[in-house]
Amino acid sequence: MIISGENFLLIASILLFVSILAGKTGYRFGVPALLLFLVVGMLFGSEGLGLQFSSFKQAQFVGMAALSVILFSGGMDTKASDIKPIAVEGVVLSTLGVLLTALITGGFIYGMAKLLPGYLSLSFAGCMLLAAVMSSTDSASVFSILRSKNLYLTQNMRPLLELESGSNDPMAYMLTIMLIQVVLSSSVSMDVMLWTLVIQFVLGIVFGYLLGRLSVFIMNVINLDYSALYAILLLAFVFFIFSFTDLLGGNGYLAVYIAGLVVGNNKMIYKKSVITFFDGLTWLFQIIMFLILGLLVNPSELLKVWAPAIGISVFMIVAARPISVFLCLWPFKKMTRKGKCFISWVGLRGAVPIIFATYPFVAGVPHSREIFNIVFFITIISLVVQGTTVPYSARLLGLISEPEHTKDFAVEMPEDIAVTAEFKPDEAFLGEHKTVGDMDLTDGVMVMMIKRGGKFFIPNVKTALENGDKLLLIGSKEEDLQDFCTKAGIEKYAIYNS
Repeated sequence: MIISGENFLLIASILLFVSILAGKTGYRFGVPALLLFLVVGMLFGSEGLGLQFSSFKQAQFVGMAALSVILFSGGMDTKASDIKPIAVEGVVLSTLGVLLTALITGGFIYGMAKLLPGYLSLSFAGCMLLAAVMSSTDSASVFSILRSKNLYLTQNMRPLLELESGSNDPMAYMLTIMLIQVVLSSSVSMDVMLWTLVIQFVLGIVFGYLLGRLSVFIMNVINLDYSALYAILLLAFVFFIFSFTDLLGGNGYLAVYIAGLVVGNNKMIYKKSVITFFDGLTWLFQIIMFLILGLLVNPSELLKVWAPAIGISVFMIVAARPISVFLCLWPFKKMTRKGKCFISWVGLRGAVPIIFATYPFVAGVPHSREIFNIVFFITIISLVVQGTTVPYSARLLGLISEPEHTKDFAVEMPEDIAVTAEFKPDEAFLGEHKTVGDMDLTDGVMVMMIKRGGKFFIPNVKTALENGDKLLLIGSKEEDLQDFCTKAGIEKYAIYNS
């Protein structure tokens, strides 16, 4: 069946419905939802149920739009306070780490091509291009797996992995574009390549920061009549930041990630609803992106490249990624060996390498279909082997850290008005405070809600406090809550800035 304007909505709705059901089923068995989205696309594709989709250019366009939203949303959900302690390590991994991975993997692929000429027909530049395409970890996969599993990791692992995966796409993208030029022209000035790389990074950072600040300013002063339009306005900014930066020679992927960091760490009107909108939109784009990539591949062609794909995949997992991680993190003594091993294992490949693999095909690089199929096969292996074992590997290495406090009250307050705190009264506290009225609340602090036996209710001053209760306090300032907790002798509490 050929996708046309008449049947597009019908086919799209069925694909989305099946993907969501597959993702729900896979979650119970620990299978990454993104892998199942790929599989659904393959099952509905030309060699499955017969949907015909073969446009690498359209897939590339969808991938660019999807990655823009995914990277922006990932940046927006990242707290600056979380990444500040590991910012240097993350930048080193996202630049030098990508370069080392590409060089080590490219050398291995070239050696394989020489030893097994019947399996690979790539030149040295072609081998390096294949390695460059796969050199970055996939932001969509890392964000999705770490957040869906709700892992609490020691040594700032989660923000480090998210920072790396969110910021290493520009390096892989630049290596891919430059090596495509090398393959097609056979001679590209090293000075030009390095200068282009520097310009891409500098402009990406500068435009991402400045346009991110501009987005926040306009969102706060524009005063739209309908609150729902603020999320649409920010989406327009995301696409503008990406395309404008790219137009002026900067890296759009880096720019939208930096802009997301800026927006997420500044006060903005209707911020909670905007974040909720982007969370849903991110999932939608992830599903669409992986479905299209699944439709694009022909499973029978994957069988032709199974041998080199498995060999390259195993080498990247057990050698290239660990070597690059250990070399990059060697100067950082606070990072333990177990931590480095875990970072090495979470070198997930996903949609980003597959999207980058469409660039050689669109550019007309020789053997580009072979490159695409190998990258696709390696992505499946990575999601199956690494993606399904992330929680297990974290527990095996002793890197799981259960939070001292779990957030029980899903209450959202305007961030510039109120701060909330949660605590569970101990026996000493209950001995002195029989009711809410006995708590002697200070100015600017009140008990907003109580959780008791799995149920929530709003108390009054006569409400008796019982063992096992959990109280939600609200205060106008964080200092007010801290002062009250200190005065009341409450040692264990968690403050949440809305």
